[in-house]
Amino acid sequence: MRAVLTLLLASTALPALADTIPATSRITAVTVYPEGAKLTREVTFAAPTPGSHDLIITDLPADSEPGLIQIAPAAGLQLGAFNLRADRLPPREDPLTPDQQAAKAEVERLEAAEQTALLAFDAVQARVEAAEAQVRFLSSFNGALPDGATPETVKAMAAMIGVETLTARQAALAARADLYPAQKALQEVQETLAKARAAYDALPSADMDYTALAVAITADAAGDHSVTVTQYIGGASWRPFYDLNLTRDGGDALAFGRSVLVTQYSGEDWSDVALTLSSSTPSQQAAPSALWPDLRRIEPEGEAEDMARKSLTASDDAMPEVVMEAAPAPITAAAAVEGDTVVYIYPDPVTVASGAEDLRLALDSLAFAPVVKAVAVPRMDRTAFVMASFTNASDEPLLPGEAMLFREGVLVGTTWLDVIAPGVETDVAFGALETLRIKREMPRAAEGATGVFTTSNERTESAVITVENTGNEAWPVRLLDQVPYTEQDDLEISVNATPAPTEEDVEGQRGILAWEFDLAAGGKQTITLEHTLSWPDGMELR
Repeated sequence: MRAVLTLLLASTALPALADTIPATSRITAVTVYPEGAKLTREVTFAAPTPGSHDLIITDLPADSEPGLIQIAPAAGLQLGAFNLRADRLPPREDPLTPDQQAAKAEVERLEAAEQTALLAFDAVQARVEAAEAQVRFLSSFNGALPDGATPETVKAMAAMIGVETLTARQAALAARADLYPAQKALQEVQETLAKARAAYDALPSADMDYTALAVAITADAAGDHSVTVTQYIGGASWRPFYDLNLTRDGGDALAFGRSVLVTQYSGEDWSDVALTLSSSTPSQQAAPSALWPDLRRIEPEGEAEDMARKSLTASDDAMPEVVMEAAPAPITAAAAVEGDTVVYIYPDPVTVASGAEDLRLALDSLAFAPVVKAVAVPRMDRTAFVMASFTNASDEPLLPGEAMLFREGVLVGTTWLDVIAPGVETDVAFGALETLRIKREMPRAAEGATGVFTTSNERTESAVITVENTGNEAWPVRLLDQVPYTEQDDLEISVNATPAPTEEDVEGQRGILAWEFDLAAGGKQTITLEHTLSWPDGMELR
């Protein structure tokens, strides 16, 4: 029986034990939302054999959430269950970002250069010491002559000592001449090395606090495979930013430069990623609010006060519990999809370090043909302001954002732009125009009875408005002022303006008047405006 069992076991193919395959990921693409981001990670690994394995992706941030992760396998791979693991993680070396790797390589190169420079300096120093030792030896001769010395041998010995001493001293001087350049070269390498070490230390590190994603996989064959991990995270955002430059030389033109400000605190750098900026807001409300029936009733006067008084004296236990129906839960990023939203795809790979705030990336520049006017409100201001009206002729909405305003390339201010839909006209102010001087003077203001034969009172107000162009450029001017209006028949208002206003009740605002005219360089325009209010006796003007 035992022999039969042994034969059966030998002839039966048993399933191979699952191998644990550690792997790391590389962030290849990022979609940033106004709040949050979607990271796309590519994971490549080698399956030792066909069949089931446990893939352990070891470099996800510690605050990753399993509900915000999606995994897609490449061909030849099937996925099973997956979960995040914060314990029993395989060991790994401290991760380095690409910038850290480059900085570390530079530090190692300079350390080798320091050793070379140090050896060169030591070699020169050795030459100096050897020559000086030879000079000291020759100088130590005390004049004692050998037995049987003749004048010729003494003379030859003295000559030899002199020549050798001179040669040694010359060698020492030559070595000292080489000593300073060698010392200078060593100092320069050491200074450069110190800067490189400081630059390396200043670089943001890769996320050291990590979690692992454990995925059950089944490989059709041994060899290289890959999976794509999509992860939604917080700690990231973007917002539009604009540069608007208004020019008049050669015709009115408006350059609408678009850029974005990207911020991310995800804990890991995004290095050379394909960056997409989406106006979708998956973390905000995604469904319309609900309306609840509003029941109203009437009751005898005083009953409400009695009910309130009784409720104050009653105990809380006697109060019926009001059960409110729960509001719909907000849609989280895990369930969000990119729908019909504005999306910007950055054309080049981008690196955004963790901790970067308002990293500015240029997008493009749009050109618009504005209608430019100098708008003056003499009742409130003493100067005119440049206003540019333009229509969004592009096929996409211009998202709301902050804008810097330039006129002829000179910064004149900042403003906030609301969303500008395609085909919508918008007015943007481009700062004060100091060459237009505005005056509003009131020579007469009278109030009192008008005569014996009337039963009404009246108030008359006059204003003289002057606009003077002191510059060397002609300007189309739009001037705004106002007169009172009434909705009472007994209060009469008469208005007299010279010249007559171009427009009355501007934008539906009663009593607002507008004059439009061209003012040449050095030109002057005067407007007189008078209004009279009359009302019956016994009444007061409010």
